[in-house]
Amino acid sequence: MNNLGEQAEELANQYLQKHKLTLISQNYQCRRGEIDLIMQDQHTLVFVEVRYRKNARFGSALESVDHKKQAKIITTAEHYLLQSKQDYFDYRFDVIAIMPMQNSEQPEITWIKDAFQLN
Repeated sequence: MNNLGEQAEELANQYLQKHKLTLISQNYQCRRGEIDLIMQDQHTLVFVEVRYRKNARFGSALESVDHKKQAKIITTAEHYLLQSKQDYFDYRFDVIAIMPMQNSEQPEITWIKDAFQLN
């Protein structure tokens, strides 16, 4: 992964931990795909896709999580749930979009809870 991607994931991780989520796993991989962050929000397991865009020329960071990407994340999450020894009350899929702010050191972070569901 490139350095910007790693920085974006770490920024998202810190942001979510400030909002009381606990990191369970980072860059979980199986043959079907990868999940950037797996976190716990009380009794809910949260699968987080982190998207960084330098600019919106080719669409926003949120728009880049299309149905194909969602399907890969869902399949990978199902694999994780089958492998996990933990029982979770519920789970959801969140998206963190990160865009640089004009004339600012701090990037803009948009957190979409429950961004998509199983179809």
